[in-house]
Amino acid sequence: MSNNLDDRLTAFKEAAISLIGEAHVLTGLDAAPFEIDFWKQYAGKAAFVLRPATTAEVSGIVELAAHHRIALVPQGGNTGLVNGGIPDGSGHEVVLSLQRMNHIRSIDSAGDYITVEAGVILADVQKAAESADRLFPLALGAEGSCRIGGNIATNAGGVNVLRYGMTRELVLGLEVVLANGNILDLLKPLRKDNTGYDLKHLFIGSEGTLGIVTAATLRLVAPARERVTMWLAIETPEAAVHLFRQLRGVFGDLISSFELVSSYGVEAACTHLPGVRRPVSDPHPWHVLIELAWTFTEGLRERAEAVVATLFEEGRVIDGAIAETEAQRAMMWRIREGQSEATSKIGYVVRSDVTVAIVDIPLLIERCEAFTRKFGPDVVVLPFGHIGDGNLHMNFVVPRERAALLAPPLFDNLFSEVDRLQGSISAEHGVGRAKRDAIISRKPAAAMTLMRDLKSMLDPNGILNPDVVVSAPIKER
Repeated sequence: MSNNLDDRLTAFKEAAISLIGEAHVLTGLDAAPFEIDFWKQYAGKAAFVLRPATTAEVSGIVELAAHHRIALVPQGGNTGLVNGGIPDGSGHEVVLSLQRMNHIRSIDSAGDYITVEAGVILADVQKAAESADRLFPLALGAEGSCRIGGNIATNAGGVNVLRYGMTRELVLGLEVVLANGNILDLLKPLRKDNTGYDLKHLFIGSEGTLGIVTAATLRLVAPARERVTMWLAIETPEAAVHLFRQLRGVFGDLISSFELVSSYGVEAACTHLPGVRRPVSDPHPWHVLIELAWTFTEGLRERAEAVVATLFEEGRVIDGAIAETEAQRAMMWRIREGQSEATSKIGYVVRSDVTVAIVDIPLLIERCEAFTRKFGPDVVVLPFGHIGDGNLHMNFVVPRERAALLAPPLFDNLFSEVDRLQGSISAEHGVGRAKRDAIISRKPAAAMTLMRDLKSMLDPNGILNPDVVVSAPIKER
């Protein structure tokens, strides 16, 4: 075998064509959509794109890549935010798209599980669960285009983490192709299996660096038969934290979402998103979007109304609305989910995703507002997100012409404040390439060593998503 990389790529491509067919080996303009992320923040250059349709084909491709020492970049819906699913700029990495692996293999409403392939769109998993009178509770703004394999690879969060946990808590089993092409079948839908290491957790959140998820068995739950969605206006983030504590004491795990949104974000959404209107009559400094749900058919609305009435009497909220129709509920969520889209009409959105203790959320916002001011009046902090689990999307709206200059110092300041509060610089978006170097100085040395050791052991040739999460150059043989 040649040591010349171009020769190895040519040989690998020819072998891949024989395996999956020439129609599913994409180059040139056909490959272009796989070279830039959904949000158009990161772009690279692929040698070519492979689109296998079965686990056996993925296995064959990986075995060939290992033999020819070719880097593979696994890709699902390409909606990631940390540059973890597109190739680098070398033109030497091959994208392995799992979009054709889009079958729902089975669903069992008695056992409360569904087995799906990695390329199934999240919204389609939700619909399949609904057809069986069940709920798959993972819910994201990108659910119409993101794919379950990517959700698992990044351990996606979303708006229902408060009640149902991260993706990790929803995975019962996995099917994974290892770096040598072997297929690891861990798809059993067992709730209890204490027969040694729970290996599936190695691959959840590993961003395709340890193995390629090709299928998953996912946990389903009973659907909500009554849901109450409330929009409450408040004065400060401190008020939101107090409100969360009070409502959690009343409703417990019936709270599935508790979202914080600033006035800046709300007014931007109402100005720039077609058909969107503020749920309350007047602007207010801060807002919270709260969703309650249970499996009974009635009774929750009355309890929620009584609690909200008490909140008004105590002066804890200054305005509010409860969704009367599904359209009103959708409007509330459109405002929450449309923050980045709306503010991108104003300037360039520098996106980040961090977490701190819930009690420290107001302090983090205060400190971010303080350091943002030193960058000038045309730089605005845009905090919003899951206050119930301490995860804020701490974004910044900046002039487009200054975005490349401003992003690094904004991230540096943000990460420093998160460090001071003993938080995490990535809550639910992962590491990718974007935050790879930033985690090195923040994780304990022993943890980084173990991560690198795991990478070296499971991917000794460094062919799976190299330079994502941890650096792992392809080894020459």
